[in-house]
Amino acid sequence: MAAFGLYTHIQSNRRRSVALLIGLFFLVYVLVYAGALLAEAWSVSAPLDYLARAAWYDFLIAAPWATVGTVLWIFIAYHFHQSIIDAVTGGEDVSRAEEPQLYNLLENLCISRGMTMPKLKIVDDHALNAFSTGMNERQYAITVTRGLQHALDDKEMEAVLGHELTHIRNGDVRLMVIAVVIAGVISFFGELVFRLFFQQAYWGGGRRSRDEREGRGGAGAAILIALALIVVAWLLSVVIRFALSRQREYLADAGAVELTKNPDAMIRALRKIEGRGELPRATSAIMEMCVDNPREDFSDIFATHPSIDDRVAALVQYAGGHDPGPLALRAPEPAPEGEGEEAAAPFGGPWASRELGRAPPQRGPWGPWRR
Repeated sequence: MAAFGLYTHIQSNRRRSVALLIGLFFLVYVLVYAGALLAEAWSVSAPLDYLARAAWYDFLIAAPWATVGTVLWIFIAYHFHQSIIDAVTGGEDVSRAEEPQLYNLLENLCISRGMTMPKLKIVDDHALNAFSTGMNERQYAITVTRGLQHALDDKEMEAVLGHELTHIRNGDVRLMVIAVVIAGVISFFGELVFRLFFQQAYWGGGRRSRDEREGRGGAGAAILIALALIVVAWLLSVVIRFALSRQREYLADAGAVELTKNPDAMIRALRKIEGRGELPRATSAIMEMCVDNPREDFSDIFATHPSIDDRVAALVQYAGGHDPGPLALRAPEPAPEGEGEEAAAPFGGPWASRELGRAPPQRGPWGPWRR
């Protein structure tokens, strides 16, 4: 079904995302069957068709347990994913009293759309980035970095917050969390099977190779098929995760413009964030949720986000914005004379500097000491 306009694009994207998530979930069953096929190949010397039927019988027995395990994994992630993300990134809740300007920007955007106010978190990092998390209205949170807060003006920060609110509004955040969780199951199971396979190959390869030479089994073909299924399932899970992320960034940019009525602010924010969003402590799954993911792979299909140039071009073409090109960030201005924690002090004492007229910072074994 063709999509015309922002809202129909959102609806179409949601339907495609649900279909992709269903497909991603069933990849778990593909891995279960591949594991059953490997187990049969290592335990029985028999023709390939017999091994395939035996593996299917094993799969029917194991499928309910795989379903329960996957659902349990999702249940745990549903309740504890935010705590895990905060532990990895160092995000901390902030209140209106602590960050009144940032808090008011987010609150005003929520009021304009009748949305429940998500939690506001800050990561004490110089990187320029932001991301949203959560599975429902009680869990939704928007996290920004200190670097982003210092680099953007109010209009640009408002555009970034609108971008993240659009992810929440469109249901992107919930779908991305679920996709990452299920993909984590696939990655874990695939790695487990590979480790078991190579361990068995090391200890039992001699017996299996003799059986194959004597024509008593199709284990070799079964093992190759099982490994191929595992590789395909893992690659598809990666591609699906990235597809969920890539297509949503354009809609989130458009949603930010719709909320703020200021395409130029969104463009300037993207240009400032460009190439400066790397969060060293964040995993690849967390970086996929950010405004921009600077981590690149060997092929465009594995890029989690469209390029900044493509996103800016879309805003220029469809929202009437103006592209200033790559922007250089200004260095922080020094505090005026007589202000700040390191303000000039009257000369005096053995540690005072006669030339500068102020006391230099004391040094310890780990560098300058600051109060």
